[in-house]
Amino acid sequence: MININKKLQILLLLPLIAVQIKCGSSKNAVSNSDKAESWITTTDETSKLKKQEDLVFNSEINSNQTIEIDPSQKFQTIEGFGFSLTGGSAQAIMKLDKTKKEALLQELFSRKGDAIGLSYLRISIGASDLNEKVFSYDDMPEGQTDLKLEHFNLGPDLNDVIPVLQDILKINPKIKIMGSPWSPPVWMKDNGSSKAGSLQPKYYEVYAQYFVKYIQAMKSHGIIIDAITPQNEPLHPGNNPSLLMLAEQQADFVGNHLGPAFKAAGIKTKIIVYDHNCNKPEYPLTILRDSKANPFVAGSAFHLYEGDISALSTVHNEFPDKDLYFTEQYTGSKSSFENDLKWSVKNVVIGSMRNWSKNALSWGLANDEYYKPFTPGGCSTCKGALMIDQNQNIKREVGYYIIGHASKFVPEGSVRIGSNVSGNLYNVAFKTPQGKIVLIVENDGASAETFNIKYNQKQIATTLNAGAAATYVW
Repeated sequence: MININKKLQILLLLPLIAVQIKCGSSKNAVSNSDKAESWITTTDETSKLKKQEDLVFNSEINSNQTIEIDPSQKFQTIEGFGFSLTGGSAQAIMKLDKTKKEALLQELFSRKGDAIGLSYLRISIGASDLNEKVFSYDDMPEGQTDLKLEHFNLGPDLNDVIPVLQDILKINPKIKIMGSPWSPPVWMKDNGSSKAGSLQPKYYEVYAQYFVKYIQAMKSHGIIIDAITPQNEPLHPGNNPSLLMLAEQQADFVGNHLGPAFKAAGIKTKIIVYDHNCNKPEYPLTILRDSKANPFVAGSAFHLYEGDISALSTVHNEFPDKDLYFTEQYTGSKSSFENDLKWSVKNVVIGSMRNWSKNALSWGLANDEYYKPFTPGGCSTCKGALMIDQNQNIKREVGYYIIGHASKFVPEGSVRIGSNVSGNLYNVAFKTPQGKIVLIVENDGASAETFNIKYNQKQIATTLNAGAAATYVW
């Protein structure tokens, strides 16, 4: 039997023992703040956006090259990452049975679990070349016009694009949506064709009202259009559908017609100009220098089939108050997973972000196993992020992983922060609204690279294979 003195001693010692046990157990433990999660995609496809073992920050000194994160350097606020929901993409998704479709949309647009959290979509105003047929929202018999737009209607989009968007909005009500036309109604054009030709100046005012009606019609279906571009690829009249619209013409249309029409109708949808390749920054600059157009323009949009991604910074440097967007880049059926992964992560994701873009979008979200549908003369080699075959099998293509490395980890409202490019290690860093740091790295070299990630006086040493993409989060 324990005497009272010994019992009292034990009771007095218990708190001290508990503290010692607690200290002892934490001595070798690592807090969550000292760890970084990582996801990697390799060019040989053995790892596709696959979570790796956590990395641990420490104070060890080594001779590795270093990527240092500087959160005191703040750049643009991010609006989102995603794809174009083409008419063909919507058709492919609509063919899935209800259970598969719901699961796929959750995987794409939710931020829960293994979902990739897409937060930005671009859609066509009327048909793009990845529709099964060409149409506008006000097609008339040859020789007839509709100056009051009495025949305006959303046509085929009511059967696929709109229902899919409504399902997406149930998952992510805040998703950003941008609309872009490939061609006006042919009766407004000087060649009477869906391909090529120019918008006749006498129809500028009617066409401005066409955009107003479009935004109002989409709103009636619960779909808010955050931004529009006046024309997709205005210097590429060889597509079907397409339109040639020179910079001076777009400046006139925006400054004297579209901008005032939006203002009169109380429409807050942003007007984003250009929407074409990085080899012609003078196009958006011409519009932004126009005194009538400039007040109505929120920013400029770019593709990268020609030119260099630094063109975005060229425009930013002259007009730092105007936003920049990266709105399209396709992955091709004849290209390899390796080449597309390396090039697009480096240029579309990292490059656009380091040059002030507020979003990064790849081209079509989905297609069938034959890269269909596409219009006569449309793109027959454009590979969507998803291939959905006639048996409802879903294959995740390279575009899924390119965008997923950003969309899964960098939500809307994140801010790009400072990080240095070290040798072949192209990278971009963000701070999320939740306070997390996200670093995306692409090893553009021919061999594996070992490097440090340095943050807040501590660092991680890690290795990334040649051509691989990685996202680190802490």
